[in-house]
Amino acid sequence: MAGKKREIQLQAVINNQSLWDEMMQNKGLTVIDVYQAWCGPCKAMQTLFRKLKNELNEDELLHFAVAEADSIVTLQPFRDKCEPVFLFSVNGTIVAKIQGANAPLVNQKIIALVNEERKIAAGEMVRPQYHEIAFVDSDSEDAGELNYEGVDQIYTIVIIKPDAVAARKVQEIKEKIIKAGFVIEAEDKKPLTEEQVKHFYSQIVDQPDFEDFVSFMTRNLSYILVVSQAKAKQPSWDESEVNSETESKEPWDEQQEMAKPSRMKGNLQQYLEIQQISQFCDVEENITNTKFIDVLIPDFKKIRGIKFEKILALLRPALANERTEDVLNKIQDEGFKILLQRQIVLSEEEAKTLCKEYENKDYFGNVIENMTSGPSLALVLVRENGLGHWKQLIGPSNVEEAKEYFPECLCAQFAIEGLPINQLYGSDSLEAAEREIQHFFPPQHTVALIKPHVTQEQREDIMKIIKETGFDITQMKETLLIEEEAEKIYFKIKRKAFYKDVLDVLAEGTSLVMILTKWNAVSDWRRLMGPTDPEEARLLSPDSIRAQFGKNILKNAVHGASNMEEAMETISRMFEDFVPENLEEN
Repeated sequence: MAGKKREIQLQAVINNQSLWDEMMQNKGLTVIDVYQAWCGPCKAMQTLFRKLKNELNEDELLHFAVAEADSIVTLQPFRDKCEPVFLFSVNGTIVAKIQGANAPLVNQKIIALVNEERKIAAGEMVRPQYHEIAFVDSDSEDAGELNYEGVDQIYTIVIIKPDAVAARKVQEIKEKIIKAGFVIEAEDKKPLTEEQVKHFYSQIVDQPDFEDFVSFMTRNLSYILVVSQAKAKQPSWDESEVNSETESKEPWDEQQEMAKPSRMKGNLQQYLEIQQISQFCDVEENITNTKFIDVLIPDFKKIRGIKFEKILALLRPALANERTEDVLNKIQDEGFKILLQRQIVLSEEEAKTLCKEYENKDYFGNVIENMTSGPSLALVLVRENGLGHWKQLIGPSNVEEAKEYFPECLCAQFAIEGLPINQLYGSDSLEAAEREIQHFFPPQHTVALIKPHVTQEQREDIMKIIKETGFDITQMKETLLIEEEAEKIYFKIKRKAFYKDVLDVLAEGTSLVMILTKWNAVSDWRRLMGPTDPEEARLLSPDSIRAQFGKNILKNAVHGASNMEEAMETISRMFEDFVPENLEEN
């Protein structure tokens, strides 16, 4: 109860328009945590706010409030956004906005504005002419492609071609685009349809080899990026971005000319040329109409700017043994999707790595003993802004602190008697999350086949199911499986009496052959396919792919390898140039 009392005293609760208007009469600085009713205020920042109030508020210039966007008309543009937003009001004027629980930035902004107010009160400076932040509803029809400041949003589409995807150039290209000062608003990996290719490449449709180009672009995976210029930092590459070989060939004055922002600023195509990766991409710049983008990424308006983040979470042995179901329900209630889960008994080395923050505590030895005493439950979780939300949800690492200041966090709710540390673990950063997921869920490859009788629309539905269940489509090709090619996949049954019937089905049209990558990929793909006979699948596994798209036991929509050895044999036959990375050793 003491924690609750402090929270109320710390921040005024604003949950209707009348209270908002009253709050805007405050003198001095008011820091407003804008929140959604379903997720609540940002508890992670309250310790900072309490500290600042104690240190800076002797002259009562600093106020804190929480404001529920759902019930305040002024805050309508912030509804349905789960990332924390902090507004800074000086004498009733909103002068600044910070998105995300960025404690150092919020701390710096508060101290600067309070110091300004003190200097103004002491006559040491004149009050600045603030430009009030305007709120624009980004989901309204009138807003269109406007951001909060009401400036037209300009997008660039980048299509990374199939040969570059197969050569694993995607990550390199994305990193260079981000380094150049662009923001990736949306991305997708998929084969383009014929209509999409013709729409995007309409300027070359009359070229004699265009049909061959369409075939190339539709038979394999492309990677689509929608990017915008970062608001805080415009692209500002210079001559240092040019590789040394190019620099040595060009005179100094030409390098200087190329480096000028007036020529380079915002031109992604030129930047990719300088980086010598433009041959892997096709770029369409200065797009303000999202209908053009919607052709390539139909859900763009829903997903633009959303950062879905994957993290590793772990329930330590005592909690995993006693209250797993309760914790999983809480996790899903908070909007997380559980992509993967497994029980694992940690080695002493793994336990020490995950408990490094406690290594100087007296109880460190007991913690390690507990961590290795039985199975922990490891999870891969995904949601928008997953890293920050998980940190906020589980609370501090110490149970005593959690119970006093953050009684509603999972650390406090699921504390185990006699164990002083948080019984839930989460990755410290996205880089750490990637390493930890690779360690606890090492990837495995399998082969998947979508058969000729499946329509184009059904293909897209199946690929959507594949992605939603956590598979990465690593490589893909569309091909007519004549007998010689079919044998590379069906080599185990080529002497069976029904093999000729299988060949007849495959000869009806092209098949889509894919390498799927995921931890436990072989068995997970077989489970997702369902029983061989679609009738049996509809009875026993109605959500499986064969139940939804299969016609009969031969035209059962999809095929997959029975075990890892068969999967790797098929992959080596069908994708001769494929080199597995981080392959699970089993």
